[in-house]
Amino acid sequence: MEHDRVRTRAWVLHPDIKTDQDRRLPEPALEEAVALAAALPDLDVIGAEIVRLSRAQPGLLFGSGKIEELGARFKENEIELVLIDGPVTPVQQRNLEREWKVKILDRTGLILEIFSDRARTREGVLQVEMAALSYQRTRLVRAWTHLERQRGGLGFVGGPGETQIEADRRAIDEQLVRLRRQLQKVVKTRTLHRAARAKVPYPIVALVGYTNAGKSTLFNRLTGAEVMAKDMLFATLDPTMRRVQLPDGPEVILSDTVGFVSNLPTELVAAFRATLEEVLGADLIVHVRDISHPETEAQAKDVETILASLGVGEDRARLEVWNKIDLLPEEERTAAIARADRDPKVFAISAVTGVGVQPLLEAIAEKLQGVRHEETLHLGFGDGRKRAWLFEQDVVQDENQTEDGFEITVLWTPRQQAKFAKL
Repeated sequence: MEHDRVRTRAWVLHPDIKTDQDRRLPEPALEEAVALAAALPDLDVIGAEIVRLSRAQPGLLFGSGKIEELGARFKENEIELVLIDGPVTPVQQRNLEREWKVKILDRTGLILEIFSDRARTREGVLQVEMAALSYQRTRLVRAWTHLERQRGGLGFVGGPGETQIEADRRAIDEQLVRLRRQLQKVVKTRTLHRAARAKVPYPIVALVGYTNAGKSTLFNRLTGAEVMAKDMLFATLDPTMRRVQLPDGPEVILSDTVGFVSNLPTELVAAFRATLEEVLGADLIVHVRDISHPETEAQAKDVETILASLGVGEDRARLEVWNKIDLLPEEERTAAIARADRDPKVFAISAVTGVGVQPLLEAIAEKLQGVRHEETLHLGFGDGRKRAWLFEQDVVQDENQTEDGFEITVLWTPRQQAKFAKL
């Protein structure tokens, strides 16, 4: 039963390192880390703080005075798990676990835990396992002497309990090879599903954005679907897809995707190409931003960087949505709406209240009008080459023989129509 699960007492630290090149504003960064931790059902976040450092100490990350001070606080609050919002080397992790007698998870480990908790499709599950094993492989220096009991649930990154720690790299490598094979099979069937979906005459609209930008809330508003729209980071992992009839426009498939985060470790970006696959095939990308967030500009850049790394170019049709305008103070809200009004690709909305959603829907419809349209053609018996070309292009919806040839209904793009005209 849900409520019988043992909850782990956790503490979140955000090391603010002066020499760090990717240094972010510490307050929002800590807030995000706490929200990430809250996305795990078995965690109770007891406390959170920013630790300011002039530089990271190679062996223990923090200075000895700080370690003592934090250790006392953890003991007093009976903390079992410390989440460090940033990279922690395997050696630092082992040393800190020894000093504090707690389990340590760094940012990558935490995101892996969330991914493992959320992955729904077979492919998602395999991708997470592979990412977790690659991560674990770098952490075989770990000493777990102080943790006698086997941990379920949150032991994911550390393998199933402590027995995995003795497993050598070869065992992990063999497992990775096995998973890769399974994944290839799954991807093959996914490719078949995708080919079948490519025949669906609906354009695909993908909602993308920084985690917690309000994509799922907007998705629900547009589709009337009850996707898990909690105020929770990473609430969506495997893309959820729904058909939507646009007002005076085409029917489309709307896809809600996993939220992006800054400094997403490279092995995870690679692992989650799968969950972002819908984005790669999308006809239109709708970038949803939380315009009320103090780091909204930096978040938008992170999203663009990840899209670029996935191979989604600037040339892909896209719209930008400034969500949560209802959370802005009145003056800022008026200014944001005025700025959005000047840019035909930007829409200021509130997915919660529904303000501004209608013009967004109209713009999506307009963008996609050029995607595919239906037309009926009359071909003579002598037009065999043209008819064969239409079937090759997979655009034929219906065909009837007439007295002097064929009446063919096609669903095609303006480009296909132009090519056909030149045949």
